[in-house]
Amino acid sequence: MEIHSPVAYNRESLEFEDFKKFELSSKNFEEQYSSIYVARLTALRYHLLQKVKVKWAQYEVVTLSELCEKNEGNDYIIIGTLYKHQELKPSILRELSEELQITTQTPRTNYAAFKDLIFLEGETLRIKLVGSHMNIQNVVTGIVCAVLGHELNSGEFYVVDWCFPGCNLKPIALNKPLKQCGKILLISGLDLANNTQSLSLNLFSEWISGMIGCTEVQREVASIVCIIIAGNSVRGSIEVYNHKEYFITKAHNEAIFKEAAAVTYKLDNFLASIAQCCPIILMPGEFDPSCHALPQQSLHPCILPQCSRLKRFYGVTNPWCGRINSRIIAGSSGQPILDIMNVSGLANTSPLTWLECTLDWKHYAPTAPDTVPAYPYSKIDPFIITEYPDIYFAGNMDKYDTKLVTANEGQTIRVICIPKFSETQTAVLVDLQDLRSQPVSFSIN
Repeated sequence: MEIHSPVAYNRESLEFEDFKKFELSSKNFEEQYSSIYVARLTALRYHLLQKVKVKWAQYEVVTLSELCEKNEGNDYIIIGTLYKHQELKPSILRELSEELQITTQTPRTNYAAFKDLIFLEGETLRIKLVGSHMNIQNVVTGIVCAVLGHELNSGEFYVVDWCFPGCNLKPIALNKPLKQCGKILLISGLDLANNTQSLSLNLFSEWISGMIGCTEVQREVASIVCIIIAGNSVRGSIEVYNHKEYFITKAHNEAIFKEAAAVTYKLDNFLASIAQCCPIILMPGEFDPSCHALPQQSLHPCILPQCSRLKRFYGVTNPWCGRINSRIIAGSSGQPILDIMNVSGLANTSPLTWLECTLDWKHYAPTAPDTVPAYPYSKIDPFIITEYPDIYFAGNMDKYDTKLVTANEGQTIRVICIPKFSETQTAVLVDLQDLRSQPVSFSIN
């Protein structure tokens, strides 16, 4: 009987660079949120001017203050930020006015209604947009766009056509040619607090460690240069609790604290064992123990003491943008896309479509800070997409979906919706060389 000696596979090396685009050097919550809209409009106005010069070359670009001085009936171009007036949208003033209600109101998952209105805002003025050439459900608050049309006697602006900044992104210049080989594994929504599929987690751990599978499987696993975990690793949802009495509330809070400490300890052990053999990039999620406002900062080292000591463990922000080998990768843990779905009201539109739209809008989170909590930036808007991502993802989606998008300059972008692992037991494998992606299931059913 012939005995074959075991084959050893060396994992592909990782060249990692965190652009640190969303890291906060200091925190100041005294600023007004209007400043971020001004910064957004200022930064994206140039891109729109270049685009409208080609698309509507025969029309004049005017500001909102100049519009009233122009001839009625003539078409002009105005540039501004869209504001979608929605009565069903969450409002702190409405919540305060209803504070005498005994029962907690069920949070809405859809803010759209037939009475919604759309406005275009400049630095100081706004104007209502009307017309059958625009679909209000296709846009959200915070998008910078240019509209072509004319002002009506009623003071409204009749829209003939409109356009967005577009995905005219430039590749980042690299100092030296970098390797393109290797693969990355995208995963999100581990939800260790509620995940009952412990066997699937063990299967994933053994698979990535090369402890199971035939030689072909182990060879493929060895090609994975790193794992990106896109948020909600500790918890995947929030528990709704109606506080009644002081002692009941105190006992409940203590139970939640103990559970969170136990789950983070479990997560630390789980990730530390994997990071011994494969680098990990960990992003916080909406329900993880991090700041709630975007950009969420990386989890504190005290929360994951074992992982934080490892050189192969990288705690990053949410959203995040960086380089893995020769590919630029960007994405979020899903909050911006899920919020866009709530605001738009288009139930049949897939998250992948909205993820692609954010590229055309040139913005990672257009509804921040309107309906997505965000840090009050005053001079810049870091959520503007200025880099050319080869891979662009959103985590914590209901199912896996992907598409290869061609940008205006001819570059290709792999757009990916990462499913919740706790519900689907599925991760996504992406080849850095040809950008091909495929789901990897760890379901035991």
